[in-house]
Amino acid sequence: MAAVGKAKTRVYSVPRIAILSTGPEITEPGRKLPPGKIYDINAYTLYTAVLESGGNPVYLGVFPDRADELREALVHALACSDMVVTSGGVSVGPKDIMPKTVDALGEPGIIISGIALKPGKPTTVASVAGKPVFSLPGHPTSALLTFLLFARPLIQAMSGRKNERPSEVKAVASMRMFPAKGRRTFIMVTLKQKKPEGLIAEPVPTALSGAITTLAKADGFVEIAEDVQFIDTGEPVTVKLFRN
Repeated sequence: MAAVGKAKTRVYSVPRIAILSTGPEITEPGRKLPPGKIYDINAYTLYTAVLESGGNPVYLGVFPDRADELREALVHALACSDMVVTSGGVSVGPKDIMPKTVDALGEPGIIISGIALKPGKPTTVASVAGKPVFSLPGHPTSALLTFLLFARPLIQAMSGRKNERPSEVKAVASMRMFPAKGRRTFIMVTLKQKKPEGLIAEPVPTALSGAITTLAKADGFVEIAEDVQFIDTGEPVTVKLFRN
């Protein structure tokens, strides 16, 4: 800049993304795991995903499903960041109070409540005083997938990066893949090389749909549109890769 005589220029500041988890069943890693509890996986997968998207993650911890404490945590998160990402508390149970709490924080509040996709149907998106709030499901696969679909492109734009779409490869389905009725469905798959077929896309077992094991085993995902009845065995598919 000095060499061309410029004293000022416009730059992108790295956006600060506040991350918090909710739920009485969540325990932070490093602590003893009481009966009926699970460790907070999402905070760490989302933290890393924010870094990879070009943001500066700020982890605020785990908060109970109590409206007063949750509201206080969200107010603090909005004050110290440019975007808030939460996980948990967005389904339809009596303790899923995140959407109502977020909506009461300021205008316009909730702008999307539920999305016709699987996994990730309960995802909620809000705007409070010009700052986006993404309230993601508690299941690790749902949380990370919906982050990649909706929050990641916005963080890239805020940080001045181009929207880096996932790399794609062509494969054939190893078995029939059925979407959820009326919802765009994302099926996690493992890729295997076989001759003469080439790459085979094998769905990760559905019993693992909410576990971090699903993502650990998957190379990418197959996206099935709402109006598709099923993908048949041997049918060509496009696999969007988690890693380039």
